[in-house]
Amino acid sequence: MMAASLLRRDKRSTAAHLKADLKRTDNSSGLRQLRELLDNVLHPERGSEPEALEWCKSLLAGGDGFDEFCRTVRSYDNATLCGLVWTANFVAYRCRTCGISPCMSLCAECFNNGDHTGHDFNMFRSQAGGACDCGDGNVMRESGFCSRHRLQTGENVPSVPLDLLLMSEMVLPRFIISIIQYLRDGYTEPESAADRDLQKVLQQLDLHISFLEELTKMGGAMRTVLTKILTNQQTFKELSMGQEESVYAKSNYEKYLSALKSSGLVSVEEKGAGAGASDTPAGAGALGLLGAAASLEDSSKEEDQDGLQGVGQRKRVKLSSSSKDPSIMDTLKHKCFLEELLFWTIKYEFPQKMVTFLLNMLPDQDYKITFTKTFVQHYAFIMKTLMKSHESDTMSNRIVHISVQLFSNEELARHVTEECQLLDIMVTVLLYMMESCLIKSQLQDEENNRHVVVNCGEALLKNNTYWPLVSDFINILSHQSVAKRFLEDHSLLLLWMSFVSFFQGMNLNKRELSEHVEFESQTYYAAFAAELEACAQPMWGLLTHCKVKETHEYTRTVVRYCLETLQMWFDAIGFVDEPALHQLTFHLPLHRYYAMFLSKGVKCQGLDLDSLLPDQEMLMKIMVHPLQIQASLSEIHSNMWVRNGLQIKGQAMTYVQSHFCNSMIDPDIYLLQVCASRLDPDYFISSVFERFKVVDLLTMASQHQNAVLDSEQERPMLEGALTFLVILSSLRVHLGMSDDEILRAEIVSQLCMNDRTHSSLLDLIPENPNPKSGVVPGSCSFEEMLAAVADFKAPVFEPGGSMQQGMYTPKAEVWEKEFDPIMVILRTVYRRDVQSAMDRYGAFLKQSGVHTGNPWPPYKERTPLHPCYKGLVRLLHCKTLHIVIFTLLYKIWMDHQNMSEHVLCMVLYLIELGLDNPVQDNQVEEEPCIEEHCHDSWFPGTSLLSNLHHVINFVRVRVPETAPEVERKRARERERETPASTSSESSSFGQSSRRLTGNWRENLREAQVFSLVAERRRKFQEIINRSNHEASQAVRPKSSSSRWLPPGSPPQLVTEILEIGESMLSLLVKLHQKLSGKQNSLSLSWLAEVDPAHHAHGDGLTAIERVLAKAAARSRHSKRCLQEICGQVCPPIPLKKNSPGDKKSMDKEERRQRARERQQKLLAEFASRQKSFMETAMDVESPETDSVMDMGSAEALDSEVLYDCVICGQSGPSTEDRPTGLVVLLQASSVLGHRCRSDTPKRLPTTDEEHISPEDTCGATHDVRLSLMQRYFKDSSCLQSVSIGWVGGVYVQTCGHTLHIDCHKSYMESLRNDQVLQGFSVDKGEFTCPLCRQFANSVLPCRPGRGMETGAWHTPSNKSMSTLVKEVEDLQEQLGIFPVSASLKQRDPILAESNLSKEMESVIKDIKNTTQKKYMDYGKNPGSPDNDFLFMYSVARTNLELELVHRGGNLCSGGASAAAKRSCLNQLFHVLAMHMRLYSIDSAYNPWTRLTQSTQSRDNEYCGDERPEVPMLFRDVPSLLIIFILTMPQPLRKEHFTCVVKVLYSLQYTQALAALSVRFSPEERLVWSNTGAAKKNTPNSDKSWESLLGHVISELTKAKDVYGTNSEETLVLSSSVWSPQSIEFSLQQFCLPFLRLSCLLQHHLYGDSLPGCLVEEEFSLLAGCLGLAGSAQSSAACLEWNISAFDLISQWCSEVIALSDTPSQQSVSLLGQDPQWAAPRLLHLPDNYNTIFQFYHRKSCTSCGKTPKDPALCLVCGAFVCLKGHCCKQQGVCECVLHSQHCGAATGIFLLINASVIIIIRGHRFCLWGSVYLDAHGEEDRDLRRGKPLYLCEERYRVLEQQWVSHTFDHINKRWGPHYNGL
Repeated sequence: MMAASLLRRDKRSTAAHLKADLKRTDNSSGLRQLRELLDNVLHPERGSEPEALEWCKSLLAGGDGFDEFCRTVRSYDNATLCGLVWTANFVAYRCRTCGISPCMSLCAECFNNGDHTGHDFNMFRSQAGGACDCGDGNVMRESGFCSRHRLQTGENVPSVPLDLLLMSEMVLPRFIISIIQYLRDGYTEPESAADRDLQKVLQQLDLHISFLEELTKMGGAMRTVLTKILTNQQTFKELSMGQEESVYAKSNYEKYLSALKSSGLVSVEEKGAGAGASDTPAGAGALGLLGAAASLEDSSKEEDQDGLQGVGQRKRVKLSSSSKDPSIMDTLKHKCFLEELLFWTIKYEFPQKMVTFLLNMLPDQDYKITFTKTFVQHYAFIMKTLMKSHESDTMSNRIVHISVQLFSNEELARHVTEECQLLDIMVTVLLYMMESCLIKSQLQDEENNRHVVVNCGEALLKNNTYWPLVSDFINILSHQSVAKRFLEDHSLLLLWMSFVSFFQGMNLNKRELSEHVEFESQTYYAAFAAELEACAQPMWGLLTHCKVKETHEYTRTVVRYCLETLQMWFDAIGFVDEPALHQLTFHLPLHRYYAMFLSKGVKCQGLDLDSLLPDQEMLMKIMVHPLQIQASLSEIHSNMWVRNGLQIKGQAMTYVQSHFCNSMIDPDIYLLQVCASRLDPDYFISSVFERFKVVDLLTMASQHQNAVLDSEQERPMLEGALTFLVILSSLRVHLGMSDDEILRAEIVSQLCMNDRTHSSLLDLIPENPNPKSGVVPGSCSFEEMLAAVADFKAPVFEPGGSMQQGMYTPKAEVWEKEFDPIMVILRTVYRRDVQSAMDRYGAFLKQSGVHTGNPWPPYKERTPLHPCYKGLVRLLHCKTLHIVIFTLLYKIWMDHQNMSEHVLCMVLYLIELGLDNPVQDNQVEEEPCIEEHCHDSWFPGTSLLSNLHHVINFVRVRVPETAPEVERKRARERERETPASTSSESSSFGQSSRRLTGNWRENLREAQVFSLVAERRRKFQEIINRSNHEASQAVRPKSSSSRWLPPGSPPQLVTEILEIGESMLSLLVKLHQKLSGKQNSLSLSWLAEVDPAHHAHGDGLTAIERVLAKAAARSRHSKRCLQEICGQVCPPIPLKKNSPGDKKSMDKEERRQRARERQQKLLAEFASRQKSFMETAMDVESPETDSVMDMGSAEALDSEVLYDCVICGQSGPSTEDRPTGLVVLLQASSVLGHRCRSDTPKRLPTTDEEHISPEDTCGATHDVRLSLMQRYFKDSSCLQSVSIGWVGGVYVQTCGHTLHIDCHKSYMESLRNDQVLQGFSVDKGEFTCPLCRQFANSVLPCRPGRGMETGAWHTPSNKSMSTLVKEVEDLQEQLGIFPVSASLKQRDPILAESNLSKEMESVIKDIKNTTQKKYMDYGKNPGSPDNDFLFMYSVARTNLELELVHRGGNLCSGGASAAAKRSCLNQLFHVLAMHMRLYSIDSAYNPWTRLTQSTQSRDNEYCGDERPEVPMLFRDVPSLLIIFILTMPQPLRKEHFTCVVKVLYSLQYTQALAALSVRFSPEERLVWSNTGAAKKNTPNSDKSWESLLGHVISELTKAKDVYGTNSEETLVLSSSVWSPQSIEFSLQQFCLPFLRLSCLLQHHLYGDSLPGCLVEEEFSLLAGCLGLAGSAQSSAACLEWNISAFDLISQWCSEVIALSDTPSQQSVSLLGQDPQWAAPRLLHLPDNYNTIFQFYHRKSCTSCGKTPKDPALCLVCGAFVCLKGHCCKQQGVCECVLHSQHCGAATGIFLLINASVIIIIRGHRFCLWGSVYLDAHGEEDRDLRRGKPLYLCEERYRVLEQQWVSHTFDHINKRWGPHYNGL
């Protein structure tokens, strides 16, 4: 009952009261009260209420406020580690310079507070989550700690007062058990309930677990308390079972026990007595496992009876019988809270919050150790759960999140390895995992195969479910102490080998021979990933610890076990001596383990190779499968596996791909090199040719039959075999190259294929997969090596706009000395890369003038062999190879089919390798004894040097009866005459035979036909007999039976003798003649002066010369023979002159020649056509000042302008009925509106203090001005006094091509029906120009041009100013009188609704639709004519202003400019003028009269309510100019134009004077008005600024507010005194914008040229162009008044003065507005990208307050927006699109913070533009994947800005797509 009363009291006082009770020495009553209270509050059946939490918080704080309590506890924090835990997607840092463990990571705060300048670090997005290691000396070096964790904070923290945490120790155990009870209750086995229930349980616990997490963040003191509670076994015992009386607790505990049971786990007590019996001795268990392969068969025998249930059914026998310790998999005992918490965490599949809580505790050392042990204890259970889980991906990430924190620490890892058998557990669990998906292997002997392999189609492998386990294993093996334990524990090693053997021979491919395979399985990737991750990476991990002599015992052990396991494997698959046909597996991890440990042992530990090798028979077996892979690679590339689908090509590529090659192809080739160096060379060579299936091809006969290959496969297979031999004998990667040399060779071979970026190079260099190995790409050695072999090409910008990255390209000396085609062939994934390398090599030779033709691959000297591998050289010095070389040289010389340049090239390479690597021992020369048992008659010895000059006279061959050789023999027999020469030579032939063994003649034909196969069999037999006599009977039967052809097959073979009489040397000389096409291409003198070094680069001739030169230099005998051969020089007379084959090849050559000539001709013709097309096209594309655009100047003839239609190709004028139009792109633009006054761009804010003010932009200023006017003046008058379109104005640009408008309509129809995906929307009228493919969306009609008027247009007249003024007035009146339509009907009734005017109206509609409504309606009543009128003339203004901006803001550059080519102002003006004439200007308000006459009478009209008109001095002069020009009848005579400009200049000048006077101080004003008054009476005073200025000042002084209010401010402004020069300068600057626009307009209307000039002369030059008579000195001299200047000025001023006492007085501030603006600029960005990233990536959005998932920045105005965020959507439009409409009138430039790339939004489309931030190697880092520091690339940013200003995004960027408002 006490509890109930306590519950009613207020929480804080209760807590205080209890705390006081508990502090007493006798605290039993306090304890009792607390217990009862907690029983009530934390009653499990009440669920988790927030109320309970509140109680806990108050109790912990013991009477204080909880927040205060937190602060107090924090002050006792003694932690020296950061330990911040993060989850997926968090941005963290990794510094390789500071890390000891490769997994080290830092949070941003610790990273930025530490000093990592110059380190190798990167930023990364966490995949699985992690924790900050700052302060942990086990994982990183102390130098990298941040300033906070560098100090050992532990010492100076005061010790915690006892009573502070007293309540925590009492309350928390109850809190934790309540969580556990809740978890017990909520758990149901997945079968019985849907999985979602688990989530529900967790959600309800959310607050509780968050509370625990909060506690961990209070620092070290609180963590210590929590650790005590979590690890205290006593408390657990008391609370877990529940007290006797509590029924609830009992049933709850039962639930826990049943959960344990159902998980297949037993608690130890229950095992009880039974446990002892089942524990088998550890050693026996391990061996038992290897035997388990056998026992599998017994268990599946029974199954086989009932109809062979699918292979997948056959499961391995239950593991527990054979594992080291059965209890690993199925016992768990929980002794403390921590253990049970972890158990439930696993059961609930690692909920994120629990994981974070468990990890947050890690900085506490005691906790760390206990937790690690607990984790290891549950390890098997974790993996079991993972295998069953549906969400295995998420779960894997969470598991690794935990394990990486525990196992990266070497001390901890060693500790648990020793105490908890971590290694045993891991290996056992791995085995257990893989056992679930084993199947019978079908390799070799399919029926009786006893080997089992993993099935790659199973989910476990396909989804990589095993990776958490493997990654932990690799992680702990990286610690030396742990790896040593592993290598010393033989039973473990054996277990591991049996694990590896599961992968040996997996994913077996069988070659499809009949039809294409139905279903292409993609399992191969799972197989490669499994071998790499589960076998190769642990292997590399172990290898790093076998680098020094002391550890050689380990290497020996591993090698021994590899061989044992291999032997067991050969037995299990029933392998004897030949591999099964048509089978291929790329997976031989056992071979590769063996190879890599051999290599390491020899290279690093100085072991003797022979002591590690097995007997010859085993070597012969070992060599078979790797060789099979090499041959199959060739088969795959020869399209022999094409029926197996694309996936087989995928396998072949993956096998050599950079991430796999050094764990796959490299060890395979090394192993073959080892075998080759130890086995009989003849046996080895013949095996190679037999495996490659080209034995039948190696005959001297011109025709042969091949039992296994189609003829088109023969050539590539032969090339493959020879290339393989070259690689085998020349590759030195494992045979003596140092690590640095290997790295250099790898870099060179990659760079030779293509220029590469730094990151792709890092990716392509096969790194040693173990990060601790030292040579890691990115280490200093890599950078130094790269600098040594490559030049950096900085990123360039092509005019097309495609952005290049920074590239590395090989230095010239690399091409000269280091280019190694063999290494390139080995490393290329695609065959085209080899070609690419050769092309680049050829280009280099051409450029450096070494060689111009088609070069052959250069021969590269090799590094010397390691003494252990000297035997490899014997390959090059064996008769079999020499026979093959001789045969091939002969065949190439005789033009037999299926020979190629590549074959010759490889043959020469082999000869040269042989010459460069002579056999060591000297007794080779005289070895007569060999003759006795050598079955071939070809060569006397084995040395290549002596065999080169050995002449072979006759060869006996088997040929088909139809062969030309047989025909010739028959012909000779018919004639019954034998040529004398033959007989004489045959006698010598006979003599020589008698010297040799008797059966020589019979053997001769065998020597050729079967020499390779027979030789190989014989050698094999010898080796086998030597090792065991009995075995030979078993082996023999498989003789060459496979070679006999079935009867009735192609013609029978007969034996023929061929007369040859050549040696290899003579064949080489003849080939040289053949290639060069000269009879005596090698003269005797050539030999004398030859120097092999001279022939390093060149084609086949050079290669032959180089070989001959080397032969001559190495042996006197060869030199002699060569001189003889060259002396005899005779043309090669092939024996079969009349054979059809020969004729065929001749024809072939001729046909080729002819085809080549035809091709040349075609190409030339095509080129000339292209040239003419380019000329015409370019002509249209660049309309300079006098082209299509400006009708008038060029065509002063009496003809109309002609246009070419790019669709129908016809040329003609534009007529009313069939108008022609310009292809244009209309787009809304706010570029002008973003201009500022200052030249320096605004800075992007990167701190909270900085801001960007939007008020000072051109657009904002104009808006303010207009709204101010509309407050005080008449609306219709306001709408003619300014221009709009600064924001959202319509810009019109063209590509310059024209088309008939009807052609365009049909073109659009065809586009509409075209279903191809286009980047544009035809429905919106978008299309691409049919000629140049530029993007466009409308057609601007061209006005029919009549040449007659153009003549009259220009004639200057001598009329006086006043006459012209009158004429202009009349022209305007004329329009005022007639409404347009009527006037047109009177003049030309047809014109009224002609096609032309329809088109003009439709284009006006397009223009209005281009921009948004809000940018058009500025009037009080939207849609009124005034409003429309304003919009129309503003379009003209916008285009003029933009062209000025494109010309650099002034006209100093003269006529031509890129912008001019895109401008179509002339046509645009005519269309607008047509439209504007619909509106007449009321003559009473016509500003012209107010500009040119003094009208005093109208002063008193301004009475009543009506607002006054806008005073002339407030009006925008350029707007008036455009209004006049557009409303007067076109074409306008030039004299009238000039007149208008002159009148308006006077107004502009007066405005300038008024604006200037406002800026004076009162004193200055007085001085200047007096000066002016004095000058007034002098002649020409109306052209002197002093008198005019004085007049303006004196007039405006009458108005009240003009000078009155702002005296204080002006004083600040004008601290400097105004001199006459500065006044003149500012007047000119004020008038310049008007002059520039007028000049540009004149240029477009009349085609006047724009001369270039210096900036200083711009004013006088423009004034001259416009016909304002004046001299350079003074701006006033340009004025021309048609009535008294002073009267007119007074009148204008009086309009301002009249405002004095009306409300409109406020508007006088409109007087002094400066018309000049700086060029538009994007924001100024910081140099380092990190500055932007750190500030913005966690910044919360201004509108929704959340941190956006994809934050973006507008580079125009700096707004921060959510990309794709649904939070900020309005009417279904996302924020970026909204902002682009608001800020750039549908053009937006956004920097995506998390990706560093820029996207452009243009209307309804968007594109990825690229990045302006590049790393130190000039590369982009899209999505920040590499996370290297990025720096601003100024050039790129300039290009971006340029494209923005010039509105060319649409043309330059090609990849556009619709965004559907979703950005």
